[in-house]
Amino acid sequence: MRILFLGSGSAHTVGTDNFQSNMVLTAANGRKLLIDCGSDIRWSLARQGLSHRDITDIYVSHLHADHIGGLEYIAFQTRFDPACCRPRLYLDASMAEPLWNHSLRGGLGVITEGETRMEDFFEVIPLVTGQPFLWEGVRLEPIPLPHVVAPRVTVLSHGLLLEQDGCAVLITTDTRFDADFLARCYTRADVIFHDCETGNVKTSIHAHYDDLVGLPAEVRGRMWLYDYQPGPLPDARAAGFQGFVRPGQCFEFPHDAGAAVPARAQRVVVE
Repeated sequence: MRILFLGSGSAHTVGTDNFQSNMVLTAANGRKLLIDCGSDIRWSLARQGLSHRDITDIYVSHLHADHIGGLEYIAFQTRFDPACCRPRLYLDASMAEPLWNHSLRGGLGVITEGETRMEDFFEVIPLVTGQPFLWEGVRLEPIPLPHVVAPRVTVLSHGLLLEQDGCAVLITTDTRFDADFLARCYTRADVIFHDCETGNVKTSIHAHYDDLVGLPAEVRGRMWLYDYQPGPLPDARAAGFQGFVRPGQCFEFPHDAGAAVPARAQRVVVE
């Protein structure tokens, strides 16, 4: 499996140097799963020589605009492009109704043929919280993580644990830092892509670099950082991390499924 970061920036990333943190997972057969679909998806896809035609499947972790803001664009492009089929849309079952009624219906709800439903644009595949599913030979397990904790409600972001050929990769998507809870997730992964706030402001809805730098060295050695704010970045490699992910950076796991898998922190080929 191959993971391409279309962008590695936060929701507030502006400009052409980086984009929101959305990824493309490519299977051995070439089929592509877009992991989240933020507002700048048309530009981040184009930067990598891709378009809506390359996206056959979409996974949505939660309902913030940097993760769903580009779905209207994908929906219209694929519906009216005769070369495209409806993309398969994977999301936790609890998110399907609010995604349509609170986010997409205003723009997609009426076309010249009449009123529409989300199923007119996507093949909706509702997921059961925490229950793994198989996608093109890759085992994907959604992991509900606390993102925004308010007095009466908690907004979850559904991270992903990807497993294939003896290699496990954790993508946190967006999560507040809870050391005890996250430690149970870290132990399951050979490589970790972790959202990471940078700068002087800690919002409490993301992990901050100052939180992550306090993790054990063995965990930091398996961890890449992404979803960071524009501006100067600390020296993550000097602090024992694999580093900050850059836009357009591509990872392959494992690079040779027939060979012995090397030590945990080395199970990655970066192109």
